Amino acid sequence: MSSPATEFRAGFACFVGRPNVGKSTLMNALVGAKVAITSSKPQTTRRAIRGVVHRPGAQLVVVDTPGLHRPRTLLGERLDSLVLSTLTEVDVIGFCVPADEAIGRGDRFIADKLAAVKKTPVVAVVTKCDLADREAVARQLLAVSELADFAEIIPVSAETGERLDVLADQLVARLPLSPPLYPDGELTDEPEQLLVAELIREAALEGVRDELPHSIAVVVEEMGPRPGREDLLDVYAHMFVERPSQKAIVIGPKGARLKDVGTRARQQIEALLGTRVYLDLRIKVAKDWQRDPKQLRRLGFYD
Repeated sequence: MSSPATEFRAGFACFVGRPNVGKSTLMNALVGAKVAITSSKPQTTRRAIRGVVHRPGAQLVVVDTPGLHRPRTLLGERLDSLVLSTLTEVDVIGFCVPADEAIGRGDRFIADKLAAVKKTPVVAVVTKCDLADREAVARQLLAVSELADFAEIIPVSAETGERLDVLADQLVARLPLSPPLYPDGELTDEPEQLLVAELIREAALEGVRDELPHSIAVVVEEMGPRPGREDLLDVYAHMFVERPSQKAIVIGPKGARLKDVGTRARQQIEALLGTRVYLDLRIKVAKDWQRDPKQLRRLGFYD
């Protein structure tokens, strides 16, 4: 007879889907904390971010990935490559399709990609069910079922928490028997400097023109307690855009927009780290960085 310790399950699940289908919001809801930034702008996620879900008898490590799309830049190509490599490294895949949007070419494109991953079970997740009525959700469940032979199809709402426990149960059931992979209570293995950089980028994404989000990158150059002030953390960060005109957009009239970005980012960083923060945020132009291999490496996007 197996002992309870040997019945513990632990492993990796990843959420995939086209841009802006709610993958990051879903991961944050399952983890119970904000470990991935969210935005109404597509292509917000640029890294494979891991969030750890602790449950009785199981540990589910959720990997949030960038939205799969047909890339138009070198950055886009690298993001797609990151997603496809992640699919081969997890124990179960969650394919996310929103309840409030018709199935489109992007969804079919991803379903075809997933069909090639033969050994990994795929659970279809119909997200944003709070934005659709019951009949619309039912129609979407039927439409998703016609895309492929999924292991399960689960409607959820990250906003209301509806059926998140069912989704977690289904993902955990497909994990291998294993001891925990992370210490109890740890919610992510993302370095704090990367989390801080992402919170700054999230603040910058709000309220800028539609063409700008893809052009913003943030690097935290230095971060640490101020000498003699253990209650105050100094953060020095650079925000990169591709053209001088974009720099002007981010700064705004008399610096108002940049000041607002700094204030919102600082509040989020303080909430994340539990300490007062001094944020020094500067803007630099890195010409066409999304298409420049050297600059992509400088900003942390490797081959």
